[in-house]
Amino acid sequence: MKTIRYIFSICLLMLAVVADAQQLRQEAFELINLDYPGLEKVKAACSRQKWEAAAQELLNYYRSRTGITHPDIDLKNLTISREEQKWADDALEHTFFVHKGYQPSYNYGKDINWEYWPVKDNELRWQLHRHKWFTPMGKAYRISGDEKYAKEWVHQYMDWVQKNPLVNMKQEEFELVSAGEVKEDADNVYFAWRQLEVSNRLQDQTCQFLLFCSASAFTPEFLTEFIVNYHRHGAHLLKNYSAEGNHLLFEAQRMVYAGVFFPELKDAAIWRESGINILNREIKKQVYNDGGQYELDPHYHLAAINIFCKALRMADCNGFRNEFPSEYLDTVKNMIAFYANICFPDYTNPCFSDAKLGDYQAELANYRDWLALFPDCDWIRYYATEGREGAPFPYLSHGALTSGFFTFRNGWKQDATVMVVKAGPKGEWHCQPDNGTFELWFNGRNLFPDSGAYVYAGSAEVMKLRNWFRQTRVHNTLTLDGRNLETTQSVTGLWQPEGKEQILVTENPGYKGLKHRRTVFFVDQAYFVIVDEATGNARGTVNLNYHFREGAVNVDAEKNMVTTAYEGPSNVKLQCFPEKSASLRAEEGWRSTAYRQRVARTSVAFDTNKDDAEAVRYITVIYPVKDVAAYPVLEAKFLNKGYDEKGVEVEVSVNGTVRRLASRLN
Repeated sequence: MKTIRYIFSICLLMLAVVADAQQLRQEAFELINLDYPGLEKVKAACSRQKWEAAAQELLNYYRSRTGITHPDIDLKNLTISREEQKWADDALEHTFFVHKGYQPSYNYGKDINWEYWPVKDNELRWQLHRHKWFTPMGKAYRISGDEKYAKEWVHQYMDWVQKNPLVNMKQEEFELVSAGEVKEDADNVYFAWRQLEVSNRLQDQTCQFLLFCSASAFTPEFLTEFIVNYHRHGAHLLKNYSAEGNHLLFEAQRMVYAGVFFPELKDAAIWRESGINILNREIKKQVYNDGGQYELDPHYHLAAINIFCKALRMADCNGFRNEFPSEYLDTVKNMIAFYANICFPDYTNPCFSDAKLGDYQAELANYRDWLALFPDCDWIRYYATEGREGAPFPYLSHGALTSGFFTFRNGWKQDATVMVVKAGPKGEWHCQPDNGTFELWFNGRNLFPDSGAYVYAGSAEVMKLRNWFRQTRVHNTLTLDGRNLETTQSVTGLWQPEGKEQILVTENPGYKGLKHRRTVFFVDQAYFVIVDEATGNARGTVNLNYHFREGAVNVDAEKNMVTTAYEGPSNVKLQCFPEKSASLRAEEGWRSTAYRQRVARTSVAFDTNKDDAEAVRYITVIYPVKDVAAYPVLEAKFLNKGYDEKGVEVEVSVNGTVRRLASRLN
């Protein structure tokens, strides 16, 4: 037994030695354009086949190189946060920060196990191969001067190269993994060499190169290993871009980084041109004329903006700005306008689809970055300076009719009332079947936050969690028998964003034999009347679903009424007036506040049996108040008898004051 343990220990030691062993890779010089200015000494050494001298001269060149600017890092003004310092220190013991949703971080063993998968969530496995802790290690080294960070980084870098070889795979197999359909026994290459992870390393290793290049552990031999591995990444991605979507955008932007940052490589111009060509093509394909990105997810819309901006900044500060036409910049600005219009006064975006709750400081930083690209834009300056300079948009309510995002708004400050409705065409993978849903902000609080995403993809257990948050019934919209929408192709019938009675009418043929028409009235810029009509020959139970934020909520089933009792000056009364008999039913309610984090909340459904072809219709009055003592007495009824394709007319009473509301469609 002792002999076996001894042999096992020797094997582990040999693996560690192999991982640390750096060979001078002559093929690195075949990848470099030795005629590039500044490489004269490298070329001379290569011509004499003095490979050690050539590697040393190449390292000398990179340590003193000027003329290439990196927009993401300033070595003269480097800072490290407490969180980043912890990631760097933990990494010394192989406890790797992989994902914010899995904290505390996992330890991957003294002999690093790059295939360790403690929870069968694909994101945990994929993001391990993004090496998020490498850059904090680089910052820790540059700021402290402690070689232990550089030595360990080199060890981990080489260990990863040794244990994660690139093997031949069909591109469609990578695409299969990207869609979340991966088996638990899938080969490691599906995770380590998925295109998105490859592009992530291409981008981040440009910063890591700058941070560690001066270290003693960054030897001439390691430099040749780095170049060979880096080129392998670029060559692989060039032939295996994702087919479409935000992944393709990320990959193209990061290919621009690779081509611009390492112009000495023979393939650099090809990489740069490839990335720029894709971005110039996809910005026309993926962005609608109203500025919305076609995945119809606010988080990925924001990501797309920053992808386009990052590529532009890298090209701009290194002399390639002219490779992006003026139309590219115009579209980016239009995308920023779209995003600003759907966000709330605290800079957060609605959590529609797979969107995540925004962070104020991060969003503020985005506007400041965008202001550098558009210094003459008053409304970007307004957001970038927290309202101290510039001016907001010259309007309040806004509709993006192609993307299907509509904002009712009475102001830009914290005390504003803002409702954002999502009712557009079919989106891509990150888009959820939630047509007609909305979020409502009032006086500093989001009263109807969306359910969010919670997790992405993985094992059956993980997918069960993901699918719960994707259900149509957990959004503020109408369902049939609680089922997911079969069709998500909303059409705008009317958008009237001005006046005392602002109106949105949107229709979606959600189920076979059932069309949902939702009419939203924003009355006196103070309260909302929502008319939902389900028409067609389908049979079943029609459910009108509403979901409140967490906190104290009172439900009165007899009056079909829900009132909140939150602390502070932001509450709401919701009362439903069904045309036919309906029952109020409490539902399981959750909302995701971050990846793998959720809070319970009050959710209700108003159920009506539909046993014939006659339409099922509801009027819901949503009345926000600053003081719960001011909840009004509400009444409402239909004035047009039966469903009318040309519009709807209702009567609403607030504390005895009667108001007639009508929509007329062409």
